[in-house]
Amino acid sequence: MDLQRRKLLAGLAATPLAIAAGCGETARYTQADALALDNQRIRDREQAGKGPFGDQRYQGYLGLSDLPYFELDDSGTLRCVVADLPPVLDIHAHLGMALLFAPRIDLQARHERALHLLDWEEDDTEAVLDLDMYINGNFTPSDLREMRFEAVTQLLWGSRKAETHTIPNLIAEMDETKVTHSVILPVDFGLPFGDNLTDHFMQAIEESGEQDRLIPGASVHPSDSEAPAKLARYAAAGARMVKLHPAMGRFFPDDEAMFPIYRACDELGLPVIFHGGRAGIEPEAMHQYTLMRHYEGAFRAFPNVQFVLGHAGARDAEDAITLATRHPNLWFDSHGQGVTMLARMLDEIGPDRLLFGTDWPFYHLASALAKVLIVTEDRPADRVAVLYGNAARLLGLS
Repeated sequence: MDLQRRKLLAGLAATPLAIAAGCGETARYTQADALALDNQRIRDREQAGKGPFGDQRYQGYLGLSDLPYFELDDSGTLRCVVADLPPVLDIHAHLGMALLFAPRIDLQARHERALHLLDWEEDDTEAVLDLDMYINGNFTPSDLREMRFEAVTQLLWGSRKAETHTIPNLIAEMDETKVTHSVILPVDFGLPFGDNLTDHFMQAIEESGEQDRLIPGASVHPSDSEAPAKLARYAAAGARMVKLHPAMGRFFPDDEAMFPIYRACDELGLPVIFHGGRAGIEPEAMHQYTLMRHYEGAFRAFPNVQFVLGHAGARDAEDAITLATRHPNLWFDSHGQGVTMLARMLDEIGPDRLLFGTDWPFYHLASALAKVLIVTEDRPADRVAVLYGNAARLLGLS
């Protein structure tokens, strides 16, 4: 497909997504909020490489082989070569999504490799992966348009990339990077039909025979009056965590309509992982739902529920750290943050509430693993805690 036609189709396809996002309660999102996001993007790029870890730029994902933790094998596959690596539990992974009109994906199919939603061609000599920036800052406007196009096709006619986000492809990448376990998180978008990823993912895990390595999660939406009952059913079937996505679900996390869900999680002993903070690549109308101040009501009202901020607050990490100092039931998923920010989180909130996450299949698993390995190079106890111990404790694993 030529570039002009792809841009046209992407624009047309994005229309229903933007409409679904809606305008919402604009009083809860101000010009100052928008400006703060713009300023964070600028600061992030200007400060990259100036922190305690120096220049951390590599030629795409494969360029991580320049680090002592990885190498390229004879087939050009990136592999982790850390001999004494502890078990690695990824708290934040997904499988291929097909919603609304898109045909269901065969999650048991094996492909040559997973096509990450944010990736480079393997021979792209211009690709730069800077581990000291928020990860989305590494991608060009063209890369981000391609990602949005693929995301929308998951709603309409099916995504060529999502077709490769299968269990065998995930397991292969886990083996290559020595990731021992992954929590598989569906997302309930609150769509009128074709929105049953929890059942689809749980069934696929059971059929795969990979239950020892893939830990099922669940998702519900506040518009569903049966959400608490569904959570009880999912927990009985083995779900260990609940994923809630305020941006894609178009709800505020402190809305009292969410409280029956949090109450059910409290009763069932299920931790909640949010998409937390503004990633900066979603439609602007969705930014209002994920400001850090809109989460605090949940943390305060349900102190016994363990809440995880996916992406550690994303580009709102500064505000996330402030929240974590006030709420001991708030944990962070490491995904996306640069190495300087991760080190700061370890120091300011302590190593016991930071969890390893990758957001696969948006990115290669190694991009998240490399950052934790760099930051914990001289902190072996923290490495064990972040890569496995904290998540095992949170999920109640032996």
